[in-house]
Amino acid sequence: MTVLHAAQALTPTGWQADVRLTLEAGRFSAVEAGKAPEPGDVRVAVLVPGLPNLHSHAFQRGMAGLAERRGPSADTFWTWRETMYRFALRMTPDEAEAVAAQAYMEMLESGFTRVGEFHYLHHAPDGRPYANVAEMAERIAAAAALTGLRLTLLPVLYRWSNFGGAAPTEGQRRFVSDLDLFARMVDESRAAVRDLPGATLGVAPHSLRAVTPGDLAAAVALAEGGPVHIHAAEQVREVEECLAWSGARPVQWLLDQAGLDPRWCLIHATHMNPDETARFAGSGAVAGLCPVTEASLGDGIFPAPGFVAAGGRYGVGTDSNVLVGAADELRQLEYAQRLGHRQRNVLAAPGASTGRALFTVALAGGIQALGAEGGGLAVGAPADCVALDGADPALIARQGDSLLDGWIFAAGSRAVDAVWVDGRQVVAGGRHVAREAVGARFAAVLRRLMVE
Repeated sequence: MTVLHAAQALTPTGWQADVRLTLEAGRFSAVEAGKAPEPGDVRVAVLVPGLPNLHSHAFQRGMAGLAERRGPSADTFWTWRETMYRFALRMTPDEAEAVAAQAYMEMLESGFTRVGEFHYLHHAPDGRPYANVAEMAERIAAAAALTGLRLTLLPVLYRWSNFGGAAPTEGQRRFVSDLDLFARMVDESRAAVRDLPGATLGVAPHSLRAVTPGDLAAAVALAEGGPVHIHAAEQVREVEECLAWSGARPVQWLLDQAGLDPRWCLIHATHMNPDETARFAGSGAVAGLCPVTEASLGDGIFPAPGFVAAGGRYGVGTDSNVLVGAADELRQLEYAQRLGHRQRNVLAAPGASTGRALFTVALAGGIQALGAEGGGLAVGAPADCVALDGADPALIARQGDSLLDGWIFAAGSRAVDAVWVDGRQVVAGGRHVAREAVGARFAAVLRRLMVE
């Protein structure tokens, strides 16, 4: 049992002062406001719920910064993808686990307490399935277990290279599975996460480029009621090719043909017209926004004001893991809107805190999209929480929502002091408890990958 005393804590009823929280058997067994600290309490300045990271490709953490050299023509998502394919073809299972552990450690140090792993690096480098078809899924689960990050595992169905069932390319050979093999991987992946506290399993048809309508229906059935994630409308070229294939835009097609509901999460959904935006918001599905990656890849800007005004739900993810930070994603989400609309505080209601608006919506949207148990800092809820350093220059003398504004817009990950997941402390003094070992293993992997 651990007892925390927070000078300020963001509870489901709002900010409260002098809050004592008892963490027992992985949950909050008591949350009492207006209480003085007692001997033995772990005292923190500011306590907030941990954020969900609803979209990650963990292996890409190893190639962060490697695609920043301009090619002979204009660089785009499609040229970046070729670099990613080359990198993906080189990693062994041990190396993939080490890279995932580094990414997950950094997520925890930044204030994320759960990840949705959109997992498509399935097979051996030559494209043949491993004898254990869930080998790579088990490595993801091992990285989550080592670091203490809660996991929603989303095995990806990836069958084709483009709309209409075009044959996959050589660069995609580690990703591609037929339906029978994918069904086995889902079953084995479910077993791989069974013993992880609070873990959930969903499925991820990669995109309408990579699955046919029949494939999509088969994958959704395998989710057994769990989350369904899919990339949609990330790129203008994707929208154009989807129109040529089906006569509909990607989000429009999914709305008309796939029966979107609150189990679904559309990753990016960057390029929508106003009708798609309103209908998507009304479906109850979540928009999985990855603002740092979307900026890195030159994707475009999500139509957030119209989506939010229509009641849309969103969460944030780190996607390519080129930069891992909860505050960074929320800040970039708002800053992109400011650049696009030439206004400030775009995603807040009049007179309200932008940091609070971003945090509240991303918390709820991420929990929904990952099929996770929520509850925040409340009795009976999972004991997942983040302590911020009240002595950080951006947080000194702040109260209430201004703490979130300071964290997101002025401090970032440096303000994260401690993190508890499932009642266990995994970050102390801003550093993961296994940072040295995880970091050393990651460094050894990168030294090999960078010279080959």
